Amino acid sequence: MTRSAPRSAPGPAPRPARLPNGLARAALRFRPAGFVGTFVALAMAALVVAACGILLETGVRASVPPERYAHAPVVVAADQRAHLVSGHGEDREDETTQVPDRARLDDSLVAKAASVPGARTAIADVTFPVQADAREAGTAREAGTAHEARTAHGWGSTVFTGEKVVAGRAPGPGEVVLSDAGGRAVGDRVTLTTADGPHTFRVSGTTAPQPTPTVWFADAEAVRLSAYPGRVDAIAVLPKDGVRAETLKSQVARALGASSHGRVHTGDDRGAVENASLAEATELLTGIGGSFGGVATVVAVFTAAGTVALSVGQRRREFALLRAIGTTPRQIRRTIATEALLVAPAAGVVGCLPGIGLAHWWFGQLKDKGAVPEAVELSVSYIPLLTAVGTVLLTALFAGYMAAHRSSRIKPGLALGEASVERLRPGWIRTPLGLAAAAGGFVCAGLAASLTGEDAANAALGVVMLFMLAVALLGPLVARVCAALFGLPLRGAGASAALAAANSRTNARRLASAITPIVLAMAFSSVLVFMHTSEERATQEQQRRGMVADHIVTSDTGLAPDAVARAARAPGVTSAVGLLKTAVLVPVSGSLESATAQGITGSVRELAAVQDLDVRHGALSLKPGEVAMDASLADSAHAEVGDRVALRLPDGTEVSPTLVATYGRGLGLSQVTFARADLARHVTDSFDSEIWTKGGTAAGLSGLGRVRDRADHTIAESRDRALNAWANTVMAAVLGGFAAVAAANTLVMTVLDRRDELGTLRLIGSTRRQVLRMIRWEALQVALAGIVLGTAIALATLVPMMKGLTGQGPYIPPLLYGSFAGAVVMLGLTAVTVPARAALRRETLEG
Repeated sequence: MTRSAPRSAPGPAPRPARLPNGLARAALRFRPAGFVGTFVALAMAALVVAACGILLETGVRASVPPERYAHAPVVVAADQRAHLVSGHGEDREDETTQVPDRARLDDSLVAKAASVPGARTAIADVTFPVQADAREAGTAREAGTAHEARTAHGWGSTVFTGEKVVAGRAPGPGEVVLSDAGGRAVGDRVTLTTADGPHTFRVSGTTAPQPTPTVWFADAEAVRLSAYPGRVDAIAVLPKDGVRAETLKSQVARALGASSHGRVHTGDDRGAVENASLAEATELLTGIGGSFGGVATVVAVFTAAGTVALSVGQRRREFALLRAIGTTPRQIRRTIATEALLVAPAAGVVGCLPGIGLAHWWFGQLKDKGAVPEAVELSVSYIPLLTAVGTVLLTALFAGYMAAHRSSRIKPGLALGEASVERLRPGWIRTPLGLAAAAGGFVCAGLAASLTGEDAANAALGVVMLFMLAVALLGPLVARVCAALFGLPLRGAGASAALAAANSRTNARRLASAITPIVLAMAFSSVLVFMHTSEERATQEQQRRGMVADHIVTSDTGLAPDAVARAARAPGVTSAVGLLKTAVLVPVSGSLESATAQGITGSVRELAAVQDLDVRHGALSLKPGEVAMDASLADSAHAEVGDRVALRLPDGTEVSPTLVATYGRGLGLSQVTFARADLARHVTDSFDSEIWTKGGTAAGLSGLGRVRDRADHTIAESRDRALNAWANTVMAAVLGGFAAVAAANTLVMTVLDRRDELGTLRLIGSTRRQVLRMIRWEALQVALAGIVLGTAIALATLVPMMKGLTGQGPYIPPLLYGSFAGAVVMLGLTAVTVPARAALRRETLEG
């Protein structure tokens, strides 16, 4: 006979461990004001992370539906990225950069593509500009426009674009089809100017009007007349009946092989072939969302973590009491973790909503400024929003755990005594890390000061991050030093000021929580804004000194091939130089950097008469195969006079011209100078961009295009940099605005936490005005400390950066800097005065 086990007495069922702990729920329920500041900080962090994440995702997923190639299932185009390969084997690295113009294919690949089994035909597609005299074309002539721009194609492209002749027939050799005949009939003659000069053609037919006046040549003649003979923009491959696009794509890829540098596109990828601005927009969006977003996320996390730590630190007496009555360290940590789980997800969701709005506004502004094609849509998915919520949740958990680490581990008998005063001993983790970050900042600053060009700029970028990390980690130590320094003049400024100085010295951790976001706001905003003002000032100064021409002739449609010769024959003109403006890629620090370039039509003597490049070493030469470069750019590329420089021309073609001279005014003029012949066959539009003349009159040059004098041209050039200035301003506003709100939020939290202290001051006889004056002195001390530290970090970054990029120190407009400092001071005073008044009013009513 077996005995059953004794049954235990019934008792209450244990609470499931997964439910939030009651202490955390009670804290949120009965002290909601204590969590408002944490909620605001986490919501602001989620806003920044979500907005940048949405832009990053949009850049990654950006696509444009095909229009021209909509009925060409398979399109072959050259790789539009230049490759810089370094290392071998496992250490091999391939850095890629978008080419400045358009990379093209050899026209011999057309036959290869047409020979694959699934291809019905392969069509060479070329697009290039031609000019027609405005009067001859039958259009109104605008001021300064001597020609009408037309777009030229080969007639074979109409197989997939669908244009049909409405009169006449397809063009043969020496013939054209026009979309806008301008009153001409089939059989009439028309003169068109191509890259190699004017030609007369017979009109063989006309089509329906096009949005842009268009000219069609015979296919072989279109390839020959383009600025890049023997090469084509793309190859449209049409399949045989029943052949799928993916099957044809693989056949074409195998036939062309890797050595052709051709890329085979189907689907929406075809839109990127015809819309070159998509690649630039993708780089811009990923740069904002990735590079700036990474910096912004770090700033947001640090700031939000500081606010969470402050909120937990303000409750150290509460935790000490819990330890004194026997609460275990695990229970305290679980309480803090539960509070984070209750507050952070809600704050993240709330922050994501304005984050989506910020991304929409930012994206819309980029579209309005032409930086993003209209067809690109903003991508908003769960990925960046979930990332934002997860980021603030992890930030809250980690910051709360670190802040409560000591309170949860201290012995119960010592807990209340330890919590009654601020701990003076520095942390054994934060302090070494902070000192290491500060040392790294000084090393980077010294390294940047010893370098030039882009190398100096790249090294300087690490300075601001390292010093900001040091300030965040060494906050209490930095606050004590600031309190000691700024408190000296306060000791003799009256009772309120002396009390403010004493409070700052004895509450360094509270002071550090307020100083850190102000330093963030001042440092990052100053670097972003004053970097642009410094570059703009240096550019304007170089332009003012380097432009010695009397007149600059420009045209929206490009200048005719004979325009330079005609300008040289104009009355009073002693020198005339044509400039073909474009960009090239220069190897700098293991990557390819874009640099402005000019191709010169004219002699060295004529160039010196209109441009003072400030030659530093060597002698200018405009012979084919030779190049002159800005001295700073040459230093960054580690090139000296006499060396061969491995450049990439606008279409990605690799060349190694000899460096014959370096000069000092590349930022204001052009960073690289070639003979025009070295560039003309590697750009889509080979018509000269400008003509610079010495002597002559505006009236005598007006027949060539729009005539500007020196001052007007400088202003026009400055407008081209408006997008960069706007982008820097917006990024400064996002980071500075976030840090400013965080600073105000922190100051409000510190004042509300001191209600008992303020009430005690009133009880011992201090007047309301004296208490408010003390609070304002403390806020002023915090603001000044943040301004000084932020300015010092900004200068440590800007000085070597600007020395490397411009050869000059940074330019800080006094009024702009004063507005930054004034805004910080006003923010600090307002953020403490409003809650202090409310706290004192409450004490008065309760009394």
